[in-house]
Amino acid sequence: MKKTSFVSAAALALSFAMPASAQMTVEDQIEARQAAYQFMSWNMGKIKSQAVDGEVEFNADQMKAAANAIAAVANSGMGALYSPDSTLDKAENTRLKPEFFEQPEKAREVGMNFGREANKLQEVAASGDKAALARQFAAVGETCKACHDNFRAK
Repeated sequence: MKKTSFVSAAALALSFAMPASAQMTVEDQIEARQAAYQFMSWNMGKIKSQAVDGEVEFNADQMKAAANAIAAVANSGMGALYSPDSTLDKAENTRLKPEFFEQPEKAREVGMNFGREANKLQEVAASGDKAALARQFAAVGETCKACHDNFRAK
């Protein structure tokens, strides 16, 4: 399957979040998406320590594995883990702003940007180019920041 198809699938999953999320409790939705983001963050940390900060010796195989994990999260259909009842004004243990549902086009755009950049990260990591990986890592980080700035309470 082409990478653009993965991004399209992620956007589609976001648009159909309501029916799929009805299968899980709100608490389970929140817990599952937080676990996915924690896993992604751990893998982002591996790339940062090796390709950006140089704190750990660069290992191309580890970088490929980390980038694959990040892309897997980005393409997992996590949109199904978001329902209006899982926002901070209606649920506990979350920082998801209601604006996520009030601005669906913006949310879709942010999500698609993340998917696209995560897929590029996977491609760059496969090349083994440390400098290119560091640059693409920054691009992925910008998409994370865009979501946090727009849809995550401080």
